Amino acid sequence: MQQQKRQPELVEGNLPVFVFPTELIFYADDQSTHKQVLTLYNPYEFALKFKVLCTTPNKYAVVDATGAVKPQCCVDIVIRHRDVRASYYGVIDKFRLQVSEQSQRKALGKKEIIATLLPSAKEQQQQKEEEEKRIKEHLAESVFFEQTLCQPGKNRTASSGPSLLTVFLGIVCIAALMLPTLGEMESLVPLYLHLSVNQKLVAAYVLGLITMVILRT
Repeated sequence: MQQQKRQPELVEGNLPVFVFPTELIFYADDQSTHKQVLTLYNPYEFALKFKVLCTTPNKYAVVDATGAVKPQCCVDIVIRHRDVRASYYGVIDKFRLQVSEQSQRKALGKKEIIATLLPSAKEQQQQKEEEEKRIKEHLAESVFFEQTLCQPGKNRTASSGPSLLTVFLGIVCIAALMLPTLGEMESLVPLYLHLSVNQKLVAAYVLGLITMVILRT
């Protein structure tokens, strides 16, 4: 006799919610960014209801703030920033995406998304490029220092291990990767120490280069 497949018992608040992205950045000087899209994924074998809440609903318009997503499907949720003004620059707002089973009212899971309005996309890109340039310059100096120590005919009384600068940069990158990501509101770490996904990608890239330098020594 074929056994009927039983659905696992769903505990309130414990269901993982898969939504991308987890951070929304609006730029005042770029109207194309005033409209953002959240994609909610449903990898489960049952349909989900969803509801979008916001700490400052007067600043945003959410298209289809409530709805449903079929099993193993996804749905796009459009969010528009409708009150762009200088006094809101840098202010962090929060969205909460709650999901529940269609036949029940209790929230099975939730996910928080942060939203920030910044003045200029160009300024943000320039700051990012300058930060990456400084990291690459420091890394290049450490690589050059390692190469001069390993040249033949030089005094080899110096240590053949990695330089202090290389070790320091490696520790900084590891610490950066261990810090919480923006949007993780349950962390005990202060909000100003939360890093964006892009910053963590830069730290991971630099750490990989440093690892190569250390392995060559």
